[in-house]
Amino acid sequence: MKKSIIIMVTLIAGATLGLRSQDKAPYKPFVTDIPMVHDPVMTYEDSTYHIFATGLGIQHMTSADRKNWAVHTEPVMSVIPKWAHDSVPGFTHHVWAPDVIKWHGKWWMAYSCSTFGKNGSTIGLLSTRKLASGIWDDEGCIVTSRGGRDNWNAIDPNFVIDDKDQPWLVWGSFWDGIQLVRLDTTMHIAKDSKPQTIARRFNLDSKASKNALPINPNPPKNPTSDFAGPNAIEAPFIFKHGDYYYLFVSWDYCCQGSKSNYRVAVGRSKTVEGPYLDSKGIDMRYGGGNLFIEGDKKQFEAAGHCAAYHMDDQDIFICHGYSIDHQGASILIQRPISWTADGWPTLKN
Repeated sequence: MKKSIIIMVTLIAGATLGLRSQDKAPYKPFVTDIPMVHDPVMTYEDSTYHIFATGLGIQHMTSADRKNWAVHTEPVMSVIPKWAHDSVPGFTHHVWAPDVIKWHGKWWMAYSCSTFGKNGSTIGLLSTRKLASGIWDDEGCIVTSRGGRDNWNAIDPNFVIDDKDQPWLVWGSFWDGIQLVRLDTTMHIAKDSKPQTIARRFNLDSKASKNALPINPNPPKNPTSDFAGPNAIEAPFIFKHGDYYYLFVSWDYCCQGSKSNYRVAVGRSKTVEGPYLDSKGIDMRYGGGNLFIEGDKKQFEAAGHCAAYHMDDQDIFICHGYSIDHQGASILIQRPISWTADGWPTLKN
């Protein structure tokens, strides 16, 4: 669930054809050591770190050291494809929660188009050979959800490549929770694959297995939407470590500045399809999950929408946190991950 937020980025119109432009308007990045981001993902190419995040046409930052970030004032998408506007009535240019991955020699980016609190949404796809080129091809739609037809919301995508080099997409926000589907070699949904729910905030099924929390007869009211219901879970990210796939999700509510209560939980599975269990053996489809990070009430009121990577010879965790010193602005958090003896992730300071 995303609200429009103020991000330091300017939408620039240029001579374009689709999403390609060989003659873009000049721009000048500005450098900051306090990167304000929402829903960040990170990658690395040719000695440069890249962050992509929610913003007008997708926010983009680069760095040589992960400390000082050049904020690119030109968005990734200077033109939004017509099909995206047609698919989501009311959507304009505020693109949510991208994910980026390199697979088979090409960079792939998934992104979300939606309006706050409703599940009429779409996840689009871009591709490029080089991040530094700034030129992305429109690869169309991966998946669309429609209110009244689908009991899930097509936002917050994350690519997963399993041990057999098979691509998957995980996504979801509220409604029936986190969805997973198998992709084909074009990074679109495979013809014989359908979305399946792999995590919910609460147990909603009275016939669930013994690996379930009790049903909550009085789930909290959603303070942000009359449509989405109380199943406050979103922003999945799957990270492989050792013998397990770890599913990180965000619980509760983002996008309210200092009033946000976002936090991250995690479970794990030996297969990408699940079931994902927490350390007590509770299935994440029925309310399970280990609390991983939340606001410390000193620097951050809340923290969520995360990603995890093996980078710089270590495992690192990133997310955005609602900064107390910056009046609830969402700021990049980066922390090294350490692992317990029984294989659960924890955060170093």
